[in-house]
Amino acid sequence: MADHTALVIIDVQRAMFDESDPVYQGEQLLRNIQKLIGAARDVGHRVIYIQHSEGTGSPLERGTAGWEIHPSIAPLEGDLIVEKETPDSFHETNLQAILLKFGVSKLILTGMQTELCVDTTCRRAFSLGYTVQLIRDAHSTWNSSVLRAEQIIEHHNSVLSIFAHVVDMAHITR
Repeated sequence: MADHTALVIIDVQRAMFDESDPVYQGEQLLRNIQKLIGAARDVGHRVIYIQHSEGTGSPLERGTAGWEIHPSIAPLEGDLIVEKETPDSFHETNLQAILLKFGVSKLILTGMQTELCVDTTCRRAFSLGYTVQLIRDAHSTWNSSVLRAEQIIEHHNSVLSIFAHVVDMAHITR
């Protein structure tokens, strides 16, 4: 029987780990995503990377070093990569077609940036009828002018529990 779950890793790209503006708990985030990838592969879940692209001169300009998926979680043969240009991983991408092709009905979400791409993708997946699991301690962001990154993450874990089952890394085996 085919597995109907996919791990979706959102925007974990080299540019997101600039030492001059570090993402909140970046090293722990990478370790948690490595664990998620291993657990997903162990049980046969598809692993899908979402790769954000921006215009010329941007740190996420297509084809630049910053645009590349972080090497510590690099895709393997058989993993899928979906490019996007908006916070919504489904908007004007082939993500929905890929999920339909493989009969995926449940998404496990991880990645960056909590209040933008993770939030938007979570809500959109829910509205499209997917069962969504958001890993509470496997998405991150930066401080804003109003809130610290830790507050943004905790707030979104609370709000997104309307759209997803929010679970801790401690519940992930491997």
